[in-house]
Amino acid sequence: MRVLITGIAGFAGSALAPLLLAKPDAEVHGVIHRHDWRIRAISGQLHLHRGDLRNPSWVDELMQQVQPDYLLHLAAWSDVGGSWSQPWVAYELNIHCQLNLLEAVRRYTPACRVLVVGSNEVYGRVRPEELPVNEDTPFRPNSPYGVSKIAQDMMGYQYFCNYSLPIVRVRSFNHLGPGQSDDFVASAFARQIAEIEAGQREPVLRVGNLESVRDFTDVRDVVAAYWLAIQRGEPGAVYNVGSGRGYSIQTVLDTLLAMSDAPIRIEQDPTRLRPSDVPVMICDNRRLVEVTGWQPNIELRHTLQDVLNGWRQDIRGNRPPVAGVSD
Repeated sequence: MRVLITGIAGFAGSALAPLLLAKPDAEVHGVIHRHDWRIRAISGQLHLHRGDLRNPSWVDELMQQVQPDYLLHLAAWSDVGGSWSQPWVAYELNIHCQLNLLEAVRRYTPACRVLVVGSNEVYGRVRPEELPVNEDTPFRPNSPYGVSKIAQDMMGYQYFCNYSLPIVRVRSFNHLGPGQSDDFVASAFARQIAEIEAGQREPVLRVGNLESVRDFTDVRDVVAAYWLAIQRGEPGAVYNVGSGRGYSIQTVLDTLLAMSDAPIRIEQDPTRLRPSDVPVMICDNRRLVEVTGWQPNIELRHTLQDVLNGWRQDIRGNRPPVAGVSD
């Protein structure tokens, strides 16, 4: 069984790789573009291919060389907030790269099962009566990132319809865990706390909107769902991936603060407020659970402790922060 993961050195990809390496029949290939620190400890067990998914010739060569049985496309621009300042970059990375991959699959490996990873951001301005959000909720994107993920989602469906490629789509809700960029809220809080503890920052934690409610799932549970979905999901179908539970950003902050003895003052930072925000977003994951039997196993408190401890270790090692692109 040959598996190709794009973005294998990114946040989700680096959580998926160990899960697959534990399977005796898996030969795991991965695409990297820039950094590889997240997978350095396991790189000797992987078949790595360094290149740019925006280059169609390179993608064609990759697909012909690897001939994967499964392709999990995790490489993406993942910074929702940053997509307002760099919308074209978000569109190019999320749309162009996937187009090259699906064209290569169509030409060279049409039997390969493909996972297209979307986002809850496609739903955008969800109405209260539509909660929890299921796969039939209308698209009302309120960010450039959300628009780019709709394009990826619908492209996957189009290639299934036109070419009968065995493509399964997922729409992931908020996931978090150790190693996540501080472009994301829990990691941003945790990094500030760790820097305050280390004396590298004044004892002030800067926050954005604390009232929003989000469906948070540990990235290790999310990638387990991805693997089940690509194996057991119906080609052409789409599945929401989320815990089904909502937590306020205030709850995330309070949980992290309780893990530290440092005296910390909270201040709102206008630069951390998005031009548009959705008050509540909670996943209806019943379709995924029915088809795959997946259940999230890791509690939020445990995940947040891992995130904070990860930043404490990083700061001691003086490693630079990572950008919001899944390499």
